[in-house]
Amino acid sequence: MVQQVNQTVTEQRNAKSSHLDRLTVREIVTLMNEEDQTVAVSVNGALPQISDAAEAVVEAMTRGGRLFYIGAGTSGRLGVLDASECPPTFGVEPELVNGIIAGGEIAIRAAVENAEDDEAAGVRAIADVVRAGDVVVGITASGTAPYVIGAIREANRLGLLTIGISCNRDTQLSAVVKYPIEVPVGPEIITGSTRLKAGTAQKMVLNMISTTVMIQMGKVYGNLMVNVQATNKKLRDRTVRIIQEATGTDEETARRVGMEAKGDARVAILMLMFNVSREKALDALVQVNDHFGNAVKQLEQAQ
Repeated sequence: MVQQVNQTVTEQRNAKSSHLDRLTVREIVTLMNEEDQTVAVSVNGALPQISDAAEAVVEAMTRGGRLFYIGAGTSGRLGVLDASECPPTFGVEPELVNGIIAGGEIAIRAAVENAEDDEAAGVRAIADVVRAGDVVVGITASGTAPYVIGAIREANRLGLLTIGISCNRDTQLSAVVKYPIEVPVGPEIITGSTRLKAGTAQKMVLNMISTTVMIQMGKVYGNLMVNVQATNKKLRDRTVRIIQEATGTDEETARRVGMEAKGDARVAILMLMFNVSREKALDALVQVNDHFGNAVKQLEQAQ
């Protein structure tokens, strides 16, 4: 009888895939799809935890705090990915949402497997970059990575808000964070390959946190990406469509006013909605800390 060393569910064998190497291509992708469908159900069970954490992040960031994701391997890469997509999607400064990965920049593209065992490195990674009011989110599928545990303990010592995302129950990570999020997805079809269901679950949770926070901070209007950065032709065309959707104007007008607004969809929308100058639109945004919905309300009241 084989002695089981690691009892975490993410490291256990999946009975449904015990003969994985004998399956046809169609059978493999079908099994993967079936297992992936269970991920959303697991995330659904964690919605109260995710909501509580997101609300706490909104409160901290409204007061000037920044968001830091920290993880190792796939978990770290997912944090870096989510952080890197916030500036172009929501028009925020790159320093507002940050991703830290064990092993440094090289680990984004190449495996640095022993980096996750260095608890002291996790401590240093956080101590070197955070300030009062920041939020630190530890990401580890097993909930046991020493690098992440060390980072969270340092963040706690510094009095920061801490959140943990793991894919097992009652994890070490959950025990040391203020807001634990556990998404127990069960064993992977390839034993221990947590880039699969666990990675998908973590990506879904990160999407929820960052997107919810940005919506609450006024970076979205209705369901329009009004803060998008028009840095290429596709995004410039998207900006025109957003201006049209928000104001009901024609494409020619949307393009012209968008250019007058120097590519800022928010400014162009305010200019068209309230017949104000670019300077007046910018001033309205400044007065409400760039919360677009509040800028709309302010200009409505002024008319």
